[in-house]
Amino acid sequence: MSISPRRVGLYGLMVALVPLTPSLAHEIVGNRFFPATLGIDDPGVNDELTLPTVDSFKTGDNPPVRQHDVSGEVSKRITEDFAIALGATYSFLNQTDPTVPGANGFQNLETTFKYRVFKDPAHEFVMSVGLSVEWGGTGATNVGADPFNTYTPTLYFGKGFGDLPDTISWLRPVAVTGQVGYAIPGRGSTTTFGIDPDSGAPTADTEFHPKVLNWGGTLQYSMPYLKASVIDLGLPEFINRMVPLIEANLQTPVANTLTSGTQTTGTINPGVIWVGTKYQFGVEALIPINRQSGSNVGVIAQLHLYLDDIDPRGIGRPLFGNAAAPARPFGGN
Repeated sequence: MSISPRRVGLYGLMVALVPLTPSLAHEIVGNRFFPATLGIDDPGVNDELTLPTVDSFKTGDNPPVRQHDVSGEVSKRITEDFAIALGATYSFLNQTDPTVPGANGFQNLETTFKYRVFKDPAHEFVMSVGLSVEWGGTGATNVGADPFNTYTPTLYFGKGFGDLPDTISWLRPVAVTGQVGYAIPGRGSTTTFGIDPDSGAPTADTEFHPKVLNWGGTLQYSMPYLKASVIDLGLPEFINRMVPLIEANLQTPVANTLTSGTQTTGTINPGVIWVGTKYQFGVEALIPINRQSGSNVGVIAQLHLYLDDIDPRGIGRPLFGNAAAPARPFGGN
């Protein structure tokens, strides 16, 4: 599995907030609503469509490459607790050296199988497990897509702080989410054979594909939760629908690292989302944690649609079993 900044901040946006209208299937745990995330995945199981997610940044290559990505993902519940998501990304690689041609193409297709294993409404806590599969050979090699599969079992969790005492009620809108995954490449190494241009002797160059710990977390403050569950400050409705947040998306090679090294790469992403009744929009900065993660600050933005609110009796309900009863954590809010 190649380690590149293209994996930083592509699939999701993270917040904790309460529903603005009755909802059938969003991840509501007590008074807490966990919508989709940008940098890391959210802990819930939902019917959702993310289209598009766009980002722009300079990679950590030397010299760096200006990369633009456009991606989309659809998530469909099979049962109330189990969902399958399909995602695709198209990359544009523009060399900073004008004499070197760029490259465009799809990254490998990705499928995620996700199962919610635990919910504690009283403490606004939820946990899910999943398996993501990057299907080797489905993308273009000229943009870095690997020719082999990569399998990533992952643990997801979310915790709201609505159970804090009244003395610190202003912290109740705070929530955290996180994920820890272990990416396992389907091939341990790749050897490229060639000819030395000076001596004419055959050469062999072996690249080892490391096993990588993909980890990250989010910290957010939900203005919808503040208004609905703590205090109404009389702010404009546009402000009451905002969720300021910061998230970290990091990768650490932990095994088979002979050619990759073990340095952690990734980004810290401050940003904000705005939540509507059937969709949300988010934007974040992509701040590299070191030179290997990127050479300047990038940006990522996403439009995310709630299929279970848009069509609750059709595409927005589980394929098997009935949808959950309408959730009204605030008596109809």
